[in-house]
Amino acid sequence: MNIIHLAPYYAPAYAFGGVVRSVEGLARALARRGHAVTVLTTDALDRQARYAGPTEEVLDGVRVVRARNLSPWLRGRLNLSTPPGLPTAARRLLPEADVLHCHEFRTVENLLVTPLAARLGRPLALSPHGTLALNTGRSGFKAAWDRLFSPAAARRFDRIIGLTAAEAAETESLWAAFGGQAGVRVIPNGVDPDEYADLPGRAAFREKYGLGDAPVCLFMGRLHPRKGVVALVEAFREANISSARLVIAGPDEGALAAVRPLLDGRITLTGYLGGQERLAALAAADVLALPAVGEGLPMVVLEAMAAGRPVIVSPGCYLPEAAQYGAGLEVEPAVEPLAAALEALLCNADLRARMGAAAQVLARTRFAWDNIARQMETVYQEMIEGREA
Repeated sequence: MNIIHLAPYYAPAYAFGGVVRSVEGLARALARRGHAVTVLTTDALDRQARYAGPTEEVLDGVRVVRARNLSPWLRGRLNLSTPPGLPTAARRLLPEADVLHCHEFRTVENLLVTPLAARLGRPLALSPHGTLALNTGRSGFKAAWDRLFSPAAARRFDRIIGLTAAEAAETESLWAAFGGQAGVRVIPNGVDPDEYADLPGRAAFREKYGLGDAPVCLFMGRLHPRKGVVALVEAFREANISSARLVIAGPDEGALAAVRPLLDGRITLTGYLGGQERLAALAAADVLALPAVGEGLPMVVLEAMAAGRPVIVSPGCYLPEAAQYGAGLEVEPAVEPLAAALEALLCNADLRARMGAAAQVLARTRFAWDNIARQMETVYQEMIEGREA
């Protein structure tokens, strides 16, 4: 198959966001399975900078084509791309494509490219990546977007790929409101287990942040209120494990002001970590905690499990398998249950070892990208055959 992935940004060597890592992992896995894979994207590196590499290149067998953003300010402040060259690139690439797979729903990229794909009769798939609900951020913007653009855009898609059963149900309800009837499938995010089996940088990261030999709980993600970082810090203080450390890694998106007054000598703020620094943080951690609400299926939790780290997750991470398979603990994102979970894992090295081993097995058997790619192939083939029929 010739598959085009349409994504707002794609810079795997630097990317912190889970959507970027998800697109990267799936594209690479499909390329390994013999498909011709192109990622059509913009030159956004992050919300402050442009990608400095070429506009077209091949990365790990994946062709990447980037259109220049006209306004970095709009990209940085409002998360709105302005890539005027994107339709030109799409007109060049789409005639040879079998499938167009869009990542995230409310994007300028979709408005520019999906009408072209629809006119050419190309099957369209959409992965919302947990961004559909209004309560996951920018609710006013999303509501306005839905009034102006979403009903027409929704009807162009043949299949919606939900990460979890909960996202699939949410999608079906929203699409009914839009007047669309796309089929919904559930395929989770994935991870390349071998890349996380023996991570480097543990000693250097611990030395840099003065962690010593302490058991370390890591929070990695945007410092946004829905990520539960404030409750986690309060729970860590409540557990009061003198030998343990808590590392908070991620850019501020509104929760840092509430976190700062709670800091003490056992809690370390690193700010944004990208590339090798992010991997070193996972290597240095003993436990990963993400007590979030309104997630899709968080990549950082899958990566931590692949690295052999037990996890503490909330029901809002939609990963009940972590508790079911003994890979971690699922608790409500409140201070008392989080404090109990932290105490259970940070004070018991044997339990951490058992859960870490189970986490690696779970990542390899259920969430490996090669398995996910096979499931996605089936959906693509469905779409192609449906259009032919």
